Amino acid sequence: MSENNTSSVVSKIWSFCNTLRDDGVGYGDYLEQLTYLLFLKMAYEFSKPPYNRTLPIPEKYNWDSLTEVKGAELEVHYNELLRELGKNKGILGQIFTKSQNKIQDPAKLSKLIDMIDKEQWSTMGADIKGQIYEGLLEKNAEDVKSGAGQYFTPRPLIKGIVKCLRPEPMKTISDPACGTGGFLLAAYDYIVQNYSLDKEQKHFLKYKTFFGNEIVANTRRLALMNMFLHNIGDIDSDNFISSADSLIADTGLRVDYVLTNPPFGKKSSMTFTNEEGEQETDDLTYNRQDFWATTSNKQLNFVQHIRTLLKSDGRAAVVLPDNVLFEGGAGETVRKKLLETTELHTILRLPTGIFYKPGVKANVIFFDNKPASKDPWTKEVWIYDFRTNIHFTLKKNPLKVDDLDEFIKCYNPENRHDREETWKPDTNPEGRWRRFSYEDIVNRDKTSLDITWIKDKSLADLDNLPDPDELANDIVENIEAALESFREIMVKLS
Repeated sequence: MSENNTSSVVSKIWSFCNTLRDDGVGYGDYLEQLTYLLFLKMAYEFSKPPYNRTLPIPEKYNWDSLTEVKGAELEVHYNELLRELGKNKGILGQIFTKSQNKIQDPAKLSKLIDMIDKEQWSTMGADIKGQIYEGLLEKNAEDVKSGAGQYFTPRPLIKGIVKCLRPEPMKTISDPACGTGGFLLAAYDYIVQNYSLDKEQKHFLKYKTFFGNEIVANTRRLALMNMFLHNIGDIDSDNFISSADSLIADTGLRVDYVLTNPPFGKKSSMTFTNEEGEQETDDLTYNRQDFWATTSNKQLNFVQHIRTLLKSDGRAAVVLPDNVLFEGGAGETVRKKLLETTELHTILRLPTGIFYKPGVKANVIFFDNKPASKDPWTKEVWIYDFRTNIHFTLKKNPLKVDDLDEFIKCYNPENRHDREETWKPDTNPEGRWRRFSYEDIVNRDKTSLDITWIKDKSLADLDNLPDPDELANDIVENIEAALESFREIMVKLS
Protein backbone atom coordinates (compact mmCIF):
# COMPACT_ATOMS: atom_id res chain seq x y z
CA MET A 1 0.00 0.00 0.00
CA SER A 2 1.39 3.44 -0.94
CA GLU A 3 2.07 6.11 1.66
CA ASN A 4 -0.73 8.27 0.20
CA ASN A 5 -3.23 5.45 0.63
CA THR A 6 -2.07 4.87 4.21
CA SER A 7 -2.48 8.51 5.16
CA SER A 8 -5.93 8.62 3.50
CA VAL A 9 -7.07 5.59 5.58
CA VAL A 10 -5.66 7.20 8.73
CA SER A 11 -7.36 10.53 8.01
CA LYS A 12 -10.69 8.77 7.27
CA ILE A 13 -10.54 6.95 10.60
CA TRP A 14 -9.62 10.16 12.45
CA SER A 15 -12.25 12.33 10.83
CA PHE A 16 -14.95 9.81 11.69
CA CYS A 17 -13.71 9.70 15.27
CA ASN A 18 -14.19 13.47 15.48
CA THR A 19 -17.74 13.15 14.09
CA LEU A 20 -18.59 10.64 16.82
CA ARG A 21 -17.05 12.83 19.52
CA ASP A 22 -19.70 15.43 18.73
CA ASP A 23 -22.22 12.74 19.70
CA GLY A 24 -20.45 12.17 23.00
CA VAL A 25 -18.56 9.02 21.92
CA GLY A 26 -15.03 9.30 23.37
CA TYR A 27 -11.81 7.97 21.80
CA GLY A 28 -11.94 4.91 24.06
CA ASP A 29 -15.45 3.93 23.01
CA TYR A 30 -14.66 4.60 19.35
CA LEU A 31 -11.51 2.52 19.61
CA GLU A 32 -13.50 -0.33 21.15
CA GLN A 33 -16.09 -0.40 18.34
CA LEU A 34 -13.35 -0.10 15.73
CA THR A 35 -11.65 -3.12 17.34
CA TYR A 36 -14.78 -5.31 17.06
CA LEU A 37 -15.50 -4.31 13.47
CA LEU A 38 -11.89 -4.48 12.22
CA PHE A 39 -11.50 -7.94 13.73
CA LEU A 40 -14.68 -9.18 12.05
CA LYS A 41 -13.73 -7.68 8.69
CA MET A 42 -10.24 -9.23 8.76
CA ALA A 43 -11.67 -12.60 9.81
CA TYR A 44 -14.05 -12.37 6.85
CA GLU A 45 -11.18 -11.55 4.47
CA PHE A 46 -9.18 -14.54 5.77
CA SER A 47 -12.13 -16.84 5.08
CA LYS A 48 -12.07 -15.89 1.36
CA PRO A 49 -9.49 -16.66 -1.40
CA PRO A 50 -6.52 -16.77 -1.41
CA TYR A 51 -6.57 -17.68 2.34
CA ASN A 52 -9.74 -19.87 2.48
CA ARG A 53 -9.41 -20.38 6.21
CA THR A 54 -12.08 -21.99 8.36
CA LEU A 55 -12.66 -19.67 11.30
CA PRO A 56 -14.82 -20.06 14.43
CA ILE A 57 -17.28 -17.27 13.51
CA PRO A 58 -20.83 -18.49 12.78
CA GLU A 59 -22.21 -17.32 9.42
CA LYS A 60 -25.05 -15.64 11.28
CA TYR A 61 -22.53 -13.25 12.87
CA ASN A 62 -19.95 -12.77 10.11
CA TRP A 63 -19.08 -9.51 8.38
CA ASP A 64 -21.74 -9.95 5.68
CA SER A 65 -24.40 -10.10 8.36
CA LEU A 66 -23.53 -6.51 9.34
CA THR A 67 -23.42 -5.06 5.83
CA GLU A 68 -26.85 -6.47 4.90
CA VAL A 69 -28.95 -4.64 7.52
CA LYS A 70 -29.61 -0.99 8.37
CA GLY A 71 -31.34 1.18 10.96
CA ALA A 72 -32.91 -0.31 14.11
CA GLU A 73 -32.43 -3.83 12.70
CA LEU A 74 -28.66 -3.22 12.49
CA GLU A 75 -28.55 -2.03 16.11
CA VAL A 76 -30.41 -5.13 17.38
CA HIS A 77 -28.28 -7.49 15.29
CA TYR A 78 -24.97 -5.83 16.31
CA ASN A 79 -25.85 -6.07 20.01
CA GLU A 80 -26.70 -9.77 19.61
CA LEU A 81 -23.49 -10.40 17.63
CA LEU A 82 -21.31 -8.82 20.34
CA ARG A 83 -23.01 -10.88 23.05
CA GLU A 84 -22.72 -14.20 21.20
CA LEU A 85 -19.11 -13.83 20.00
CA GLY A 86 -18.02 -13.10 23.57
CA LYS A 87 -18.89 -16.74 24.40
CA ASN A 88 -16.11 -18.07 22.12
CA LYS A 89 -12.72 -19.38 23.24
CA GLY A 90 -9.24 -18.07 22.32
CA ILE A 91 -8.47 -14.59 21.05
CA LEU A 92 -11.89 -14.26 19.39
CA GLY A 93 -13.74 -14.69 22.70
CA GLN A 94 -11.31 -12.42 24.54
CA ILE A 95 -11.74 -9.58 22.05
CA PHE A 96 -15.52 -9.75 22.43
CA THR A 97 -15.63 -10.39 26.22
CA LYS A 98 -18.10 -8.02 27.92
CA SER A 99 -18.45 -6.12 24.64
CA GLN A 100 -21.11 -3.41 24.29
CA ASN A 101 -22.32 -1.16 21.51
CA LYS A 102 -21.43 2.43 22.42
CA ILE A 103 -22.65 4.00 19.14
CA GLN A 104 -26.32 4.70 19.76
CA ASP A 105 -27.09 6.19 16.33
CA PRO A 106 -27.58 3.28 13.83
CA ALA A 107 -26.83 5.63 10.88
CA LYS A 108 -23.38 6.42 12.33
CA LEU A 109 -22.74 2.73 13.06
CA SER A 110 -23.69 1.91 9.47
CA LYS A 111 -21.32 4.61 8.17
CA LEU A 112 -18.45 3.17 10.25
CA ILE A 113 -19.16 -0.33 8.87
CA ASP A 114 -19.14 1.05 5.30
CA MET A 115 -15.84 2.82 5.90
CA ILE A 116 -14.18 -0.39 7.16
CA ASP A 117 -15.83 -2.43 4.39
CA LYS A 118 -14.21 -0.32 1.65
CA GLU A 119 -10.65 -1.23 2.72
CA GLN A 120 -8.86 -4.54 2.18
CA TRP A 121 -7.25 -4.89 5.61
CA SER A 122 -5.66 -8.33 5.26
CA THR A 123 -3.37 -7.17 2.44
CA MET A 124 -2.25 -4.04 4.32
CA GLY A 125 1.21 -4.33 5.86
CA ALA A 126 1.28 -5.10 9.59
CA ASP A 127 3.29 -1.90 10.14
CA ILE A 128 0.52 0.18 8.51
CA LYS A 129 -2.34 -1.42 10.46
CA GLY A 130 -0.25 -1.15 13.60
CA GLN A 131 0.54 2.50 12.91
CA ILE A 132 -3.16 3.34 12.53
CA TYR A 133 -4.08 1.53 15.74
CA GLU A 134 -1.15 2.82 17.82
CA GLY A 135 -2.11 6.36 16.77
CA LEU A 136 -5.62 5.80 18.11
CA LEU A 137 -4.26 4.34 21.36
CA GLU A 138 -2.04 7.38 21.87
CA LYS A 139 -4.95 9.78 21.24
CA ASN A 140 -6.98 7.80 23.76
CA ALA A 141 -4.16 8.07 26.32
CA GLU A 142 -4.10 11.86 25.85
CA ASP A 143 -7.81 12.04 26.66
CA VAL A 144 -7.44 12.94 30.35
CA LYS A 145 -11.06 12.15 31.28
CA SER A 146 -10.83 8.55 30.01
CA GLY A 147 -8.03 7.67 32.45
CA ALA A 148 -6.47 5.53 29.69
CA GLY A 149 -3.10 7.27 30.13
CA GLN A 150 -2.19 4.95 33.00
CA TYR A 151 -2.18 2.01 30.56
CA PHE A 152 -0.01 3.75 27.98
CA THR A 153 3.76 4.05 28.44
CA PRO A 154 5.36 6.69 26.14
CA ARG A 155 6.56 4.83 23.05
CA PRO A 156 9.93 6.66 22.77
CA LEU A 157 10.78 5.45 26.31
CA ILE A 158 9.78 1.88 25.45
CA LYS A 159 11.89 1.93 22.27
CA GLY A 160 14.91 3.23 24.19
CA ILE A 161 14.57 0.47 26.81
CA VAL A 162 14.28 -2.22 24.12
CA LYS A 163 17.41 -0.86 22.37
CA CYS A 164 19.31 -1.41 25.63
CA LEU A 165 18.05 -4.96 26.16
CA ARG A 166 18.36 -6.02 22.48
CA PRO A 167 15.99 -9.03 22.60
CA GLU A 168 17.02 -12.02 20.46
CA PRO A 169 14.99 -14.51 18.38
CA MET A 170 13.83 -17.81 19.95
CA LYS A 171 13.66 -16.22 23.43
CA THR A 172 10.55 -15.63 25.50
CA ILE A 173 9.33 -12.19 26.59
CA SER A 174 6.78 -11.30 29.27
CA ASP A 175 5.01 -8.15 30.42
CA PRO A 176 3.01 -8.99 33.57
CA ALA A 177 1.14 -5.64 33.41
CA CYS A 178 1.01 -5.17 29.66
CA GLY A 179 -1.57 -2.40 29.19
CA THR A 180 -2.10 -1.99 25.44
CA GLY A 181 0.97 -4.10 24.60
CA GLY A 182 3.59 -1.41 23.92
CA PHE A 183 6.61 -3.28 25.33
CA LEU A 184 5.75 -6.57 23.58
CA LEU A 185 5.28 -4.81 20.23
CA ALA A 186 8.52 -2.83 20.52
CA ALA A 187 10.39 -6.07 21.26
CA TYR A 188 8.70 -7.70 18.23
CA ASP A 189 9.69 -4.76 15.97
CA TYR A 190 13.27 -4.84 17.24
CA ILE A 191 13.65 -8.57 16.47
CA VAL A 192 12.07 -8.23 13.00
CA GLN A 193 14.24 -5.23 12.09
CA ASN A 194 17.56 -6.52 13.44
CA TYR A 195 17.58 -10.23 12.49
CA SER A 196 17.09 -12.17 9.29
CA LEU A 197 14.64 -14.80 10.56
CA ASP A 198 14.24 -18.31 9.17
CA LYS A 199 10.87 -20.14 9.08
CA GLU A 200 11.21 -21.68 12.54
CA GLN A 201 12.21 -18.35 14.10
CA LYS A 202 9.27 -16.57 12.44
CA HIS A 203 6.82 -19.18 13.76
CA PHE A 204 8.29 -18.91 17.28
CA LEU A 205 8.07 -15.11 17.16
CA LYS A 206 4.43 -15.15 16.06
CA TYR A 207 3.09 -17.85 18.43
CA LYS A 208 5.52 -18.65 21.26
CA THR A 209 7.53 -15.55 22.19
CA PHE A 210 5.09 -13.33 24.06
CA PHE A 211 3.25 -13.62 27.38
CA GLY A 212 1.29 -10.91 29.16
CA ASN A 213 -1.25 -10.15 31.87
CA GLU A 214 -3.84 -7.39 31.89
CA ILE A 215 -6.70 -7.45 34.41
CA VAL A 216 -8.76 -4.59 32.87
CA ALA A 217 -11.00 -6.22 30.22
CA ASN A 218 -11.14 -3.21 27.85
CA THR A 219 -7.38 -2.68 27.99
CA ARG A 220 -6.71 -6.39 27.41
CA ARG A 221 -8.99 -6.27 24.37
CA LEU A 222 -6.98 -3.36 22.94
CA ALA A 223 -3.70 -5.20 23.61
CA LEU A 224 -4.91 -8.36 21.85
CA MET A 225 -6.10 -6.39 18.84
CA ASN A 226 -2.93 -4.30 18.75
CA MET A 227 -0.82 -7.47 18.65
CA PHE A 228 -3.08 -9.18 16.13
CA LEU A 229 -2.79 -6.16 13.79
CA HIS A 230 1.00 -6.34 14.18
CA ASN A 231 0.86 -10.02 13.04
CA ILE A 232 1.39 -11.60 16.49
CA GLY A 233 -0.88 -14.55 17.22
CA ASP A 234 -3.92 -15.43 15.12
CA ILE A 235 -7.72 -15.23 15.15
CA ASP A 236 -8.06 -18.79 16.39
CA SER A 237 -4.76 -19.17 18.30
CA ASP A 238 -4.47 -19.45 22.08
CA ASN A 239 -4.85 -16.32 24.12
CA PHE A 240 -1.37 -15.24 25.26
CA ILE A 241 -2.55 -12.27 27.35
CA SER A 242 -4.09 -13.57 30.56
CA SER A 243 -6.85 -11.76 32.43
CA ALA A 244 -5.49 -13.06 35.75
CA ASP A 245 -3.81 -10.78 38.29
CA SER A 246 -0.18 -11.76 37.70
CA LEU A 247 0.68 -11.19 41.38
CA ILE A 248 -1.75 -13.78 42.78
CA ALA A 249 0.48 -16.81 42.22
CA ASP A 250 3.63 -18.16 40.60
CA THR A 251 2.24 -19.99 37.57
CA GLY A 252 5.62 -21.62 36.87
CA LEU A 253 6.20 -19.56 33.70
CA ARG A 254 9.89 -18.64 33.26
CA VAL A 255 11.03 -16.25 30.53
CA ASP A 256 14.21 -14.77 29.07
CA TYR A 257 13.10 -11.12 29.28
CA VAL A 258 10.62 -9.12 31.34
CA LEU A 259 9.83 -5.62 30.08
CA THR A 260 7.13 -3.79 32.02
CA ASN A 261 5.68 -0.64 33.53
CA PRO A 262 3.51 -1.88 36.43
CA PRO A 263 0.51 0.32 37.33
CA PHE A 264 1.24 3.39 39.42
CA GLY A 265 -0.22 3.70 42.92
CA LYS A 266 0.65 1.56 45.87
CA LYS A 267 -2.50 -0.47 46.37
CA SER A 268 -3.57 -3.65 44.65
CA SER A 269 -6.35 -3.26 42.10
CA MET A 270 -8.15 -6.37 43.37
CA THR A 271 -11.67 -5.90 44.71
CA PHE A 272 -13.95 -7.99 46.89
CA THR A 273 -17.66 -7.87 47.68
CA ASN A 274 -18.72 -7.15 51.26
CA GLU A 275 -21.83 -8.47 53.05
CA GLU A 276 -23.97 -5.62 51.68
CA GLY A 277 -22.99 -6.65 48.15
CA GLU A 278 -20.89 -3.53 47.56
CA GLN A 279 -17.52 -3.66 45.85
CA GLU A 280 -14.57 -2.62 48.01
CA THR A 281 -10.92 -2.28 47.13
CA ASP A 282 -8.95 -4.66 49.27
CA ASP A 283 -5.67 -3.49 50.80
CA LEU A 284 -4.27 -6.72 49.42
CA THR A 285 -1.09 -8.42 50.50
CA TYR A 286 0.15 -11.48 48.64
CA ASN A 287 1.41 -14.37 50.74
CA ARG A 288 3.78 -16.03 48.33
CA GLN A 289 6.60 -18.38 49.27
CA ASP A 290 8.81 -16.91 46.54
CA PHE A 291 8.47 -13.31 47.83
CA TRP A 292 11.11 -11.83 50.15
CA ALA A 293 8.67 -9.45 51.87
CA THR A 294 4.91 -9.37 52.43
CA THR A 295 3.55 -5.94 51.56
CA SER A 296 0.51 -4.22 50.03
CA ASN A 297 2.82 -1.98 47.95
CA LYS A 298 2.02 -3.05 44.42
CA GLN A 299 5.34 -2.06 42.84
CA LEU A 300 7.41 -3.91 45.43
CA ASN A 301 5.27 -6.99 44.75
CA PHE A 302 5.85 -6.60 41.02
CA VAL A 303 9.63 -6.39 41.52
CA GLN A 304 9.52 -9.66 43.49
CA HIS A 305 7.21 -11.30 40.95
CA ILE A 306 9.43 -10.25 38.02
CA ARG A 307 12.44 -11.81 39.65
CA THR A 308 10.47 -15.08 39.98
CA LEU A 309 9.36 -14.87 36.31
CA LEU A 310 12.93 -14.71 35.01
CA LYS A 311 14.97 -17.74 34.02
CA SER A 312 18.22 -18.03 35.99
CA ASP A 313 19.94 -15.91 33.29
CA GLY A 314 16.87 -13.82 32.41
CA ARG A 315 17.01 -10.04 32.06
CA ALA A 316 14.55 -7.34 33.12
CA ALA A 317 13.83 -3.65 32.61
CA VAL A 318 11.10 -2.21 34.84
CA VAL A 319 9.59 1.29 35.12
CA LEU A 320 9.10 2.07 38.83
CA PRO A 321 8.15 5.14 40.90
CA ASP A 322 10.68 6.82 43.20
CA ASN A 323 9.26 5.26 46.39
CA VAL A 324 10.65 1.85 45.35
CA LEU A 325 14.16 3.35 45.50
CA PHE A 326 13.96 4.77 49.03
CA GLU A 327 11.03 3.34 51.01
CA GLY A 328 11.95 1.58 54.28
CA GLY A 329 10.59 -1.68 55.69
CA ALA A 330 9.62 -4.04 52.87
CA GLY A 331 11.25 -1.63 50.37
CA GLU A 332 14.64 -1.98 52.04
CA THR A 333 14.29 -5.78 52.22
CA VAL A 334 13.43 -6.02 48.51
CA ARG A 335 16.31 -3.73 47.46
CA LYS A 336 18.85 -5.68 49.53
CA LYS A 337 17.65 -9.03 48.15
CA LEU A 338 17.63 -7.70 44.60
CA LEU A 339 21.22 -6.45 44.94
CA GLU A 340 22.29 -9.83 46.39
CA THR A 341 20.45 -12.31 44.15
CA THR A 342 20.49 -10.43 40.82
CA GLU A 343 22.89 -8.07 39.11
CA LEU A 344 21.12 -4.71 39.40
CA HIS A 345 23.46 -2.87 37.05
CA THR A 346 21.63 0.24 35.75
CA ILE A 347 19.10 2.85 36.86
CA LEU A 348 17.71 5.50 34.50
CA ARG A 349 16.14 8.39 36.44
CA LEU A 350 13.29 9.66 34.27
CA PRO A 351 12.22 13.29 33.84
CA THR A 352 8.76 14.46 34.84
CA GLY A 353 6.21 15.48 32.20
CA ILE A 354 6.57 12.40 29.97
CA PHE A 355 3.70 10.25 31.32
CA TYR A 356 0.01 10.68 30.53
CA LYS A 357 -0.79 10.34 34.23
CA PRO A 358 0.50 13.55 35.88
CA GLY A 359 2.54 13.68 39.07
CA VAL A 360 4.64 10.64 38.25
CA LYS A 361 8.31 10.54 39.23
CA ALA A 362 9.72 7.31 37.86
CA ASN A 363 12.87 5.37 37.02
CA VAL A 364 13.84 2.38 34.91
CA ILE A 365 15.78 -0.32 36.73
CA PHE A 366 17.70 -2.90 34.69
CA PHE A 367 18.71 -6.16 36.36
CA ASP A 368 19.90 -9.62 35.27
CA ASN A 369 18.84 -12.70 37.21
CA LYS A 370 21.56 -15.04 38.47
CA PRO A 371 21.83 -18.54 40.01
CA ALA A 372 22.10 -18.90 43.80
CA SER A 373 25.40 -17.66 45.29
CA LYS A 374 26.79 -16.90 48.74
CA ASP A 375 28.25 -13.57 47.52
CA PRO A 376 26.12 -10.65 46.27
CA TRP A 377 25.85 -10.58 42.47
CA THR A 378 25.67 -6.77 42.19
CA LYS A 379 29.16 -5.30 42.23
CA GLU A 380 28.28 -1.79 40.99
CA VAL A 381 25.19 0.21 40.01
CA TRP A 382 25.39 2.76 37.21
CA ILE A 383 22.91 5.65 37.44
CA TYR A 384 21.98 8.02 34.61
CA ASP A 385 20.29 11.20 35.87
CA PHE A 386 17.91 12.12 33.05
CA ARG A 387 15.77 14.22 35.43
CA THR A 388 17.67 17.12 37.03
CA ASN A 389 17.33 20.32 34.94
CA ILE A 390 15.50 18.44 32.16
CA HIS A 391 11.95 19.48 31.26
CA PHE A 392 9.45 17.75 29.00
CA THR A 393 5.76 18.44 28.47
CA LEU A 394 3.26 16.23 26.65
CA LYS A 395 2.10 18.97 24.27
CA LYS A 396 4.91 21.48 23.60
CA ASN A 397 8.03 19.43 24.25
CA PRO A 398 7.23 15.70 24.25
CA LEU A 399 9.90 13.03 24.74
CA LYS A 400 11.36 11.85 21.41
CA VAL A 401 13.29 8.65 20.62
CA ASP A 402 16.59 10.46 20.04
CA ASP A 403 16.36 12.18 23.47
CA LEU A 404 17.53 8.84 24.90
CA ASP A 405 20.51 8.46 22.53
CA GLU A 406 23.02 9.77 25.11
CA PHE A 407 21.76 7.34 27.77
CA ILE A 408 21.86 4.39 25.34
CA LYS A 409 25.43 5.31 24.35
CA CYS A 410 26.42 5.36 28.06
CA TYR A 411 24.57 2.09 28.72
CA ASN A 412 26.64 0.53 25.91
CA PRO A 413 24.32 -2.35 24.85
CA GLU A 414 27.12 -3.97 22.78
CA ASN A 415 29.09 -4.60 25.98
CA ARG A 416 27.62 -3.10 29.11
CA HIS A 417 30.67 -4.24 31.12
CA ASP A 418 32.76 -1.67 29.23
CA ARG A 419 31.47 1.68 30.49
CA GLU A 420 32.94 5.07 31.33
CA GLU A 421 31.56 7.65 33.75
CA THR A 422 30.78 11.09 32.32
CA TRP A 423 30.69 12.45 35.89
CA LYS A 424 34.05 13.74 37.08
CA PRO A 425 34.24 15.36 40.55
CA ASP A 426 36.60 18.14 39.45
CA THR A 427 36.14 18.57 35.69
CA ASN A 428 32.50 17.56 35.13
CA PRO A 429 30.40 17.53 38.34
CA GLU A 430 27.29 17.90 36.13
CA GLY A 431 28.01 14.61 34.33
CA ARG A 432 24.83 12.53 34.21
CA TRP A 433 26.40 9.03 34.20
CA ARG A 434 27.90 7.84 37.46
CA ARG A 435 29.00 4.55 39.03
CA PHE A 436 28.34 3.49 42.62
CA SER A 437 29.89 0.41 44.21
CA TYR A 438 27.85 -2.21 46.08
CA GLU A 439 29.49 -0.98 49.32
CA ASP A 440 28.52 2.65 48.55
CA ILE A 441 24.88 1.62 48.31
CA VAL A 442 24.53 -0.84 51.23
CA ASN A 443 26.14 1.75 53.51
CA ARG A 444 23.44 4.31 52.65
CA ASP A 445 20.44 4.77 54.96
CA LYS A 446 17.88 2.01 54.16
CA THR A 447 20.09 0.89 51.23
CA SER A 448 18.52 3.79 49.31
CA LEU A 449 18.98 3.90 45.54
CA ASP A 450 17.41 7.37 45.40
CA ILE A 451 20.66 9.14 44.49
CA THR A 452 21.17 12.59 42.98
CA TRP A 453 24.35 14.65 42.62
CA ILE A 454 23.67 17.33 39.99
CA LYS A 455 22.80 20.82 41.29
CA ASP A 456 19.17 21.75 40.54
CA LYS A 457 19.45 25.05 38.65
CA SER A 458 15.87 26.10 39.36
CA LEU A 459 16.76 26.20 43.08
CA ALA A 460 20.13 27.91 42.65
CA ASP A 461 19.61 30.53 39.95
CA LEU A 462 16.60 32.85 40.35
CA ASP A 463 17.69 34.90 37.31
CA ASN A 464 17.54 31.85 35.09
CA LEU A 465 14.11 30.40 35.83
CA PRO A 466 12.53 28.01 33.30
CA ASP A 467 9.62 29.09 31.07
CA PRO A 468 6.34 29.84 32.91
CA ASP A 469 4.62 26.81 31.34
CA GLU A 470 7.47 24.55 32.58
CA LEU A 471 7.12 26.00 36.07
CA ALA A 472 3.33 25.56 35.91
CA ASN A 473 3.80 21.98 34.76
CA ASP A 474 6.17 21.29 37.69
CA ILE A 475 3.61 22.74 40.12
CA VAL A 476 0.85 20.53 38.65
CA GLU A 477 3.15 17.47 38.85
CA ASN A 478 3.92 18.16 42.53
CA ILE A 479 0.28 18.81 43.46
CA GLU A 480 -0.81 15.60 41.70
CA ALA A 481 1.90 13.63 43.54
CA ALA A 482 0.78 15.16 46.86
CA LEU A 483 -2.88 14.34 46.11
CA GLU A 484 -1.95 10.73 45.37
CA SER A 485 -0.23 10.53 48.78
CA PHE A 486 -3.25 12.09 50.53
CA ARG A 487 -5.57 9.58 48.84
CA GLU A 488 -3.45 6.74 50.16
CA ILE A 489 -3.57 8.21 53.70
CA MET A 490 -7.38 8.58 53.45
CA VAL A 491 -7.72 4.93 52.39
CA LYS A 492 -5.67 3.87 55.42
CA LEU A 493 -7.69 6.07 57.79
CA SER A 494 -11.02 4.80 56.48
